[in-house]
Formats: sequence, C-alpha cells, structure tokens
Amino acid sequence: MLDIALLPGDYAVCRLAAGSALPPGLSGGLSDDDVVTVSWTTDGVSVICPAARAPAQTETTWRCLRLVGPSDLALSTGLAALIDPLAEARVSVVAFSTHDTDYLLVPAVRLDQAVTALDRAGHRVRT
Repeated sequence: MLDIALLPGDYAVCRLAAGSALPPGLSGGLSDDDVVTVSWTTDGVSVICPAARAPAQTETTWRCLRLVGPSDLALSTGLAALIDPLAEARVSVVAFSTHDTDYLLVPAVRLDQAVTALDRAGHRVRT
C-alpha cells in the first residue's frame, strides 16, 4: 500500500516553443504544496505547474497526486503500482519524478474515478 497526497488546486501541462526561456512567475514564490517542473528539449519546452501560473493556454485541467515519502530512484515499483490501476480504470496519466518522490497528474474531470481506482488497488489517497 502506498500513501498518496492530493495536492490542492488545478494544474496545467503547457508546451512552449523550442528555446523558450523559463517564463516569469514560475521560479520562486511557491507554496508548500506547489510543484513546477520544466523540461527543455530540441522539440520544445514542457511546463507542468499550478494552473494559476500557467504560461500558456491549456485544453485540459489536471489534478496532481504526490507519492508521500521519499522514493528510491532505483525502483520503479512505486510509480507502476499507481499507474497500473489508473490504466485499468481508463484514467489518463501524466507522470514525472523528482529526486525525492513521484507525481501523477490525472484529468480533473476524472479525479473521482482515479481516487476510486487507487483505493481499490489498496492505496490511501489523502485529500
């Protein structure tokens, strides 16, 4: 069983043009529960952040789930244990990891189904 925290508020997944700089407002000033991740590639810049800080318009609003406690980067079982029941419930997932833990984004409109699927899989979601 894994403990999962539902972070407050909505999240956005944005794509910016290749070579874009980090948009103002994304560095610093985060609350304790906010998370921002930015990935630069030659194809573009991907930003995951609280919806209120989104640097671009998005089509889907997401909710963010955080695996509670530190994760072992050498193990993939934590993330797989979360993604598998969501896939079976046909809930779309955007996953990302930090050095300390794993995160999942699920569409806000499917949050109830996601929580139910994780609960049925034996996990505990704290809202």
